[in-house]
Amino acid sequence: MTGHRPRNGGGVILLSFIIALMLIIVPMPAWAQDFRPEWTALILLYWSLALPERVGVGVGWLVGLFQDALLGTLLGQHALAFALIAFLALRLHQHLRLVPVWQQAVVVLALLVIAQLVIFWINGMIGRPAPEWQAWAAILVGAALWPLVFHIMRGVRRRFQVQ
Repeated sequence: MTGHRPRNGGGVILLSFIIALMLIIVPMPAWAQDFRPEWTALILLYWSLALPERVGVGVGWLVGLFQDALLGTLLGQHALAFALIAFLALRLHQHLRLVPVWQQAVVVLALLVIAQLVIFWINGMIGRPAPEWQAWAAILVGAALWPLVFHIMRGVRRRFQVQ
């Protein structure tokens, strides 16, 4: 039988997270640092909405731990934030699949704010000073980039038949 079988796609999902983790450490000019979107969270949100049965809280936790180790931040702060937004995305995925991408961007903005608030809260608990207003710029950029991320990732998912 020569029928074309859909691929599992685990490698594509893993590769997308690796690329996102690489994008958070790519050197940028000092003026652009505050505008770097949270690539890992955006990719996590995409896969949580597209394939909720495969990418969820556990994947969010693991990716967050990798990001904490990569950035040298307190181990577990991104893990907790990403697990929380993955949980919320899983709860909302059936509704969000029905709305236009620009409306999804509003929800993504709210989820990115929640993740950032968790990170700020943890940093406050360990005595780190609160960041300045520029810390919110990355969230706005991430939400603005959501339609682009969504369309690129949907194209990747379709091209490689990730199911």
